[in-house]
Amino acid sequence: MATMQQEIINALKVKPVVNIDEEIRTSIDFMKAYLKKHPFMKSMVLGISGGQDSTLVGKLAQLAVDELNEEAGAEVYAFIAVSLPYGVQFDEHERQDALDFIQPSKSVTINIKEAVDASARALNEAGITLSDFAKGNEKARERMKAQYSIAAMYNGVVLGTDHAAEAVTGFYTKYGDGGVDLTPIFRLNKRQGKQLLKQLGCPEHLYLKVPTADLEENRPALPDEVALGVTYDEIDDYLEGKMVSKESQEKIEGFYNRSMHKRHMPITVFDDFWK
Repeated sequence: MATMQQEIINALKVKPVVNIDEEIRTSIDFMKAYLKKHPFMKSMVLGISGGQDSTLVGKLAQLAVDELNEEAGAEVYAFIAVSLPYGVQFDEHERQDALDFIQPSKSVTINIKEAVDASARALNEAGITLSDFAKGNEKARERMKAQYSIAAMYNGVVLGTDHAAEAVTGFYTKYGDGGVDLTPIFRLNKRQGKQLLKQLGCPEHLYLKVPTADLEENRPALPDEVALGVTYDEIDDYLEGKMVSKESQEKIEGFYNRSMHKRHMPITVFDDFWK
C-alpha cells in the first residue's frame, strides 16, 4: 500500500528531478495548445506581484504569446500583466523589476483598496466585522474579480500560479488566487520553479526573495514559511520523496487533509463523502 507521502506526490504529479528545458517547453506548449484549441481566446491574464511564482508564469506566458504571434505572422495574441496593489505595495520596485523581465504585451494597474474597503464597510453595516485574516481573503478575491473582468474584455483566460508546494498546503485563497482557468506550473515545487527562472535569465533577487502573500495588515509581509511553520525546503523535500522530520511530515500532511476542499470542485449529492 502506498504511503500518504507517495499518494500526495502522485496526486500533485511531482517529479523528484526535472529537466529544466523540458519543463519550460511543457508549460509554454500547454498554454499555446489551449489558445489554439479555443480560437476565440486571444489573451492570457495574470496578476504580477513581483514574487517568484507570478514572475515565472508571466514569463512563460509571454514566451507562449510571442511564439503564437510569430507563427501567425501577426500580433494576434497578448499577455496582459496586471498589477493589483492594495494602496501602495511595499515591494513595488520588485514588481517593476518583474515586469521589466517579463516584457508583457500589455500592462494594467488596478488599485483594489477602494473596492476592498467598500466591501468591508458594507459587511460592517450588516453587522459583520471582518477579521484581518478574512479581509486578506477579500483582497485576494477582489484581485481575481478584476482579472476576470479584464479577461472578459480581451477574450482572455486567467492564469494561476499554483504549484505543488502551494497546493499541498492549501496556501492560497479559495476562489481568490485559487480561482483560475489554467495553472501552467502545476507539478513543480518551489525549488524547481527557481531553477526554471534561473534558466530563463531572471534577475536573481526576484526568485531568491522571501515569499509572502502580504494579505494581513496586522502582520504585513509575513513570510509564508512563518505562517506555515514549515520551510519550503522541507515541503520540497517531502514532495520529492525524501525523508523529512516527523514534525514537518505531520504538518504537511495535516495541511493537505484540511485543505482538500480547495482542490475539489463544488460538492454535489453524487459525492460520497457524506454517505
